[in-house]
Amino acid sequence: MPVSDRISYNIWCLMADTTARLLRLLSLLQTRRTWSGHELLDRLEVSERTLRRDIERLRDLGYPVAATPGPFGGYQLGAGSDIPPLLLDDEEAVAIAMGLLTAAGGTITGIEETSLRALSKLENVLPPRIRRRINMLQSAVVPMIRAWVKVDAEVLTTIAQACRDHERLRFEYTSREGEDSERHVEPHQLVSLRQRWYLVAFDRERDDWRTFRLDRIKAPRATKFDFKPRAIPGGDAASYVTESLRSIPTRYRVSATIAAPAEEVTRQLRDVSVEAIDEEHSLLRLEGDQLEWLAFQITWLGVDFVIHEPPELRNYVAGLTSRMARSLEAS
Repeated sequence: MPVSDRISYNIWCLMADTTARLLRLLSLLQTRRTWSGHELLDRLEVSERTLRRDIERLRDLGYPVAATPGPFGGYQLGAGSDIPPLLLDDEEAVAIAMGLLTAAGGTITGIEETSLRALSKLENVLPPRIRRRINMLQSAVVPMIRAWVKVDAEVLTTIAQACRDHERLRFEYTSREGEDSERHVEPHQLVSLRQRWYLVAFDRERDDWRTFRLDRIKAPRATKFDFKPRAIPGGDAASYVTESLRSIPTRYRVSATIAAPAEEVTRQLRDVSVEAIDEEHSLLRLEGDQLEWLAFQITWLGVDFVIHEPPELRNYVAGLTSRMARSLEAS
């Protein structure tokens, strides 16, 4: 090997070793509040001079590493104005991704869209092996948490990234009537409503705004063409989706008397109509296409109730009650 090549190779090895050591040091500082100098020297197997130099390199990169002198002092990674990149092992990355998926599914009210944005950023840097593990876990866990909602995580994050980057999308879509079509849209915003995800987008071929259910979207793909965001009708994506859903006839319209004050029912349920009957009873009206979800909303309140209509829901709840009673008798 020529001398110049050997020198270049040695320099490359030195830089690689330095980078690996800095990552190792940063990883240690992120796992514990304070490390003494001796502990870091033992873990990294470097000299005191090298440790001080590596600490300065981290500071130059924007990591606020504080040093406290004395026998009870040490090094501590402080909180900065910007969030530094986190070093996560495989188990930690999977745990965070699954937590974000759960929150994005609506299990924590109010942070669904924030969780989705964070998940889309995390998806960009996850290695293939971790993505495969997350997909396997999601297929096993999500149906248990939200059996009536089946949205592929890759579909969710692909569309979220397109919304974030203002990039046109193409995808296959199945309408409510079961008709398949190819759509070319400008994706503006995702909305979580009634335990479903909806995309608010401008359909370029139909020259109009549309609402798309994500569980009916297949093979979304970014076109690499950006667009200038338009003003959503009414100025609010959530309100637009709500109005769009009101114009679509639902399969079931529910009417039930609930043994709870109207304000208590309103506090616990969203997107429903509640009228006060007296101080302790209220009339609940809601709509939906799935008996499982409608029954869950009513029983979620944890109070007595009487279902007036539809008969399909009354029969479903009666059958569910009988099965539960038989299971208790068998035990």
